Amino acid sequence: MSEEPVHFDHPGQGGAHERPGPLDAQARDVPGTRQPVRDREFDVVLYGASGFVGELTAAYLAAHAPADLRWALAGRDSGRLGAVRARLATRVPHAAELPLLTADATDTGALRALAARTRVLASTVGPFLRHGDATVAACAAEGTDYADLTGEPEFVDLTYLRHHERAVRSGARLVHACGFDSLPADLGALFTVGRLPEGVPLKVDGFMRTSGAVSGGTLDSVLTVLGRPVPTARAARERAAVEPPATEGRRVRTPPGVPRYVGELDAWALPFPVLDPYVVQRSARALDRYGPDFRYRHHLSVRRLPVAAGTLLGAAGLVAASQVPAARRALSARIAPGTGPDEARRARSSFAMRFIGEGGGRRVYTEVSGGDPGYDESSRMLGEAALCLALDPLPDVAGQVTTAVAMGEALTARLRAAGLVIREAARR
Repeated sequence: MSEEPVHFDHPGQGGAHERPGPLDAQARDVPGTRQPVRDREFDVVLYGASGFVGELTAAYLAAHAPADLRWALAGRDSGRLGAVRARLATRVPHAAELPLLTADATDTGALRALAARTRVLASTVGPFLRHGDATVAACAAEGTDYADLTGEPEFVDLTYLRHHERAVRSGARLVHACGFDSLPADLGALFTVGRLPEGVPLKVDGFMRTSGAVSGGTLDSVLTVLGRPVPTARAARERAAVEPPATEGRRVRTPPGVPRYVGELDAWALPFPVLDPYVVQRSARALDRYGPDFRYRHHLSVRRLPVAAGTLLGAAGLVAASQVPAARRALSARIAPGTGPDEARRARSSFAMRFIGEGGGRRVYTEVSGGDPGYDESSRMLGEAALCLALDPLPDVAGQVTTAVAMGEALTARLRAAGLVIREAARR
């Protein structure tokens, strides 16, 4: 099948002549409720399919999506997309028939036309702060569900400020962090809460232990985040000023963890200032099941004290280096964009996130664990999230929401069936 380009109404003038969103005129004024979505040409479009994790996600969908799923590969370079399709077809012959759609991440008109053709758009095009906003805007305008792999707090806050209300009106579900950032924490906390009594104060602590190598895209995203502390803090403040609090009479807290030894896990717990706790916080604010007073703390877990000390020093050094443009460029150049760990290296990688939940006189231990976190598992998580949005009966919500709010138990069930471990666990 030949490449199928995306067209828009006024070539070269996409930003100035965007078509009105198809659902705007009939959108209800009830915040956060979803509008019926008209039938589209595709159920799922994977945008960024020629990147490292994009191709892994494409391979996952080719192997695991239902045979009647209408889906396509999308990106900016038709030649690279064709090469991905050819490689997929060597393993899954029917992948040779996948449509190829082209749209540049800077072309707002082409992205709008792309979003209008699909019910779900899953994106792996990062760093998202640099390349992702126009894609989110297109989905919000067209009433198209959106999922991505971002772990960039500033990007998540800015898209809420810019596109949440439009998505509420159009019925789009904008779901960030559908990979290793921050799905294990979000669905793991939800799973833990579900095993505690209802209507009582709850406390949950999450402890992440991981091994694995990074890709060029991941390194670029990490350095982008670390190099922007002031804009990140500003976006967080601006969002906090307008975002609704927890439902009336409820309190949700996510205090930072402190370094300490946790005997129940036989491990040292270190503060882990990533996107995950903020995602859990937003799920807890939106869902009454988290109780009248919910507290979540997020940690990195290491077994040995020297490793804990080295981790803290290494993190401090990386943060310091990311503030110096020359050092940031030198670090970024160590791994080329679009490249990452090979299959053998990924096979040696794994993650395990343990949770300790407490409330109403009950204490529970749960676990979310799997293989290579950043790539094999992230591609599985994003693939299943896209399928869940496209195919499963889900809560009637719209706007920028979390995985727990948008998909919750449906996505948990999908991931468990797909091989991700989500279970109650022993004390150690």
